[in-house]
Amino acid sequence: MKLYSALLLTAAITLAGCQTTEIVPPKSIAEVNYVDIPTLLISLDSDGDGVPDDLDQCPGTPENVVIDGRGCPFTTIGTGLQMEYRAFFAKGSSELTSKYQVELDKVAARMKEYDTAIFKIEAHISEDEINKELSSLPKNRALIIKNYLLLKHGIESNRLMTLNCDAKAPIAPNDTEEGRSFNRRVYGLLTEPDNDYPSNLKAGICVEF
Repeated sequence: MKLYSALLLTAAITLAGCQTTEIVPPKSIAEVNYVDIPTLLISLDSDGDGVPDDLDQCPGTPENVVIDGRGCPFTTIGTGLQMEYRAFFAKGSSELTSKYQVELDKVAARMKEYDTAIFKIEAHISEDEINKELSSLPKNRALIIKNYLLLKHGIESNRLMTLNCDAKAPIAPNDTEEGRSFNRRVYGLLTEPDNDYPSNLKAGICVEF
């Protein structure tokens, strides 16, 4: 009996020693799930010319200058010379204030640099300036610009085109004083001599005089 019990104990121990614990291997790298975290990219445009800093090859472009896809001003005749000018006026006035004279000096400098360039001058009024007493106002605004370039900088008259647009091409609503103040303006465009004039002349909105 004792021998039989001893044999059973020995067999049990032997069986226990033969059992192994199943080890589950960890997932392989290929089985690991990754989660994409969105990244927010911010493109700065320090000079406000519409070309992000990381693409802008001419940082610090001044205002009122037309630029190309690189962020650089058009600068040579034959490759798209353009320069814009804007001046705003008090109601009923054609007085050109000093800050707009400074900008006009820059236009004159460019015209001297490129002596075939043409400057086209659009004169506009607001709706509350439409009356008999102020009928000559848009022409006066255009002429004050033209005469400044003629008398101060000696720019030839045949390189200056003046256009009367009256109140036909507003850039802001005329139902507020702020809007009307934006419409009392002169818009100038310096271009190559063979450039077509913008749509305001083609559409008959402005009249050359």
